[in-house]
Amino acid sequence: MDLNTIEAVVPTTDPADWRDGDAWLAGGTVLFSYGAYAFGPRPLRRLLDLGRAGWPAVTVDDDGIELAATCTIAELYALPGSEPVAGRDWPGLELIRPCCDSFVASFKIWNLSTVGGNICTSLPAGPMTSLCAGLDGVATVIGADGAARTVPVAEFVTGDARNCLGPGELLRSIRIPAAALASKVAFRRLSLSNLGRSGALLIGRLGPRNDADGARGQLVLTVTASTRRPVQLRFPADAAPDADRLAAAVVQSIPAELYHDDQHGLPEWRRDMTLRLAEELRAELLGEHGPDGTFAVSGDFWECPDGTGRAHARSAQPTTQSSPRPNARPSAQPPTTQPIHRKEA
Repeated sequence: MDLNTIEAVVPTTDPADWRDGDAWLAGGTVLFSYGAYAFGPRPLRRLLDLGRAGWPAVTVDDDGIELAATCTIAELYALPGSEPVAGRDWPGLELIRPCCDSFVASFKIWNLSTVGGNICTSLPAGPMTSLCAGLDGVATVIGADGAARTVPVAEFVTGDARNCLGPGELLRSIRIPAAALASKVAFRRLSLSNLGRSGALLIGRLGPRNDADGARGQLVLTVTASTRRPVQLRFPADAAPDADRLAAAVVQSIPAELYHDDQHGLPEWRRDMTLRLAEELRAELLGEHGPDGTFAVSGDFWECPDGTGRAHARSAQPTTQSSPRPNARPSAQPPTTQPIHRKEA
């Protein structure tokens, strides 16, 4: 929290107030830990505080969900059990809590850290980037002239701690469409250590069947954490891939240099785990279980749909978990690369 160069904290949501030496302040969990030289050799001079923005954290309508950039992780975690989404056939909501848990953070972080802040930090392992990209979220960005533009979250992050924002631009909100929320979803996350930073986090989505002919929807695979930026693979509804075709598509879509390299995983390991988890997602979404009627599930934070096997491993944050699942319990084993198996629901 070494920010001894700050001369003023300015409550504002207007990008026109931004000037060189400023930084937008939301929850501050990253900004305060990075210090005054977080963004280069020149120190920060002012913080533009979004704390009084007054934006509704979550807005739900028939077209989908809008998340304010200032929505906290605690507020997002509470959404699946809340009244605004009650009765909606949105399986995509099942991704919210595993992605929140992927912070592997205390309730103090959950109650301050924001959806927009995590996306704007743009780390490969940012779980809000994973969630919003995996559900085809679209970010609204406001410039200094007041003009707004939109960009898919899958394209918002351009590299490790790099994104599409220009000087002074402000991430206002993320819109998640109802069509993506209506899809069948699956989640996989792996780390080198028990409850460590994500080394690979993949989200799979299968569109609902066509009411007219019963045909499957589009299969979408979103790769994050293992790569420096999100990578999406889309397969047409009438051309769902088999295991070999999926592996070939992953290899073709992700060049070796795009895999992230740090103490949380070597590129070679991340590549191998990406291929493994991608196949697990494909098999689960398409219902291609093994001869024993089970699916392979590597990693943590994904609950067996039939209630058997390892339950949804959650961070032990009672202050943020307003509607805990009755069979939820923390994982007692490290998320090794040895898969568990679950029966088809």
